[in-house]
Amino acid sequence: MTSRISAKKQRALEILARLKQLYPEAPCTLDYETPVQLMVATILAAQCTDERVNTVTPALFRRFPDAAALAGADVSELETLVRSTGFYRNKAKNIQAACQMIMEKFGGEVPRSMKDLTSLPGVARKTANVVSAHAFGVNLGVTVDTHVKRLSYRFGLTKHTEPVKIEQDLMKLLPQPDWENWSIRLVYHGRAVCNARSPQCDRCVLVDICPSAHVGQPAKKVANLSGN
Repeated sequence: MTSRISAKKQRALEILARLKQLYPEAPCTLDYETPVQLMVATILAAQCTDERVNTVTPALFRRFPDAAALAGADVSELETLVRSTGFYRNKAKNIQAACQMIMEKFGGEVPRSMKDLTSLPGVARKTANVVSAHAFGVNLGVTVDTHVKRLSYRFGLTKHTEPVKIEQDLMKLLPQPDWENWSIRLVYHGRAVCNARSPQCDRCVLVDICPSAHVGQPAKKVANLSGN
């Protein structure tokens, strides 16, 4: 058991090191200026692309720039502003309810603990992790979206399919300062190379250490891609 865990952790650290070389910058891809704006943008990003969210939030935040404004907004106007992100009624309802709780319970400031963050309507661990890492510089956990879930399983770093259990596995394998950057880099890699339907193993820098890689990849090509 100990040797298997050790080998898995070694693989995770090597994957992390290579992803850092491949994607040296790993900023948040949502546009925001304040913690509450990041929270709102992350709620809107559920089952929607960050690009789409970034086209919606400028008008939204001009009209309702902070928690107080969002808490008192007309919900039908909120729905109109966020309609193109999908599931707009539920998202508008959660955004307003979360901001009302921020105003009533947390003095107008987005809370910082996982317990308090996840008490807000529409804020589960995924959103809480994003807000905590990018708004406050604190990694409370590993953000698990569809790319992180899929690639972590392909890399043999988890056998679970539930995001919370995947997160627990990854937190044991990765250094805490890299928890959020790991997630962002996996998103980049999932989009560019390791996509769901046809992973491009022949151009992947991780092919030699990935348990799910296609068999028979040319060693020379792998070496060249990894910068050796």
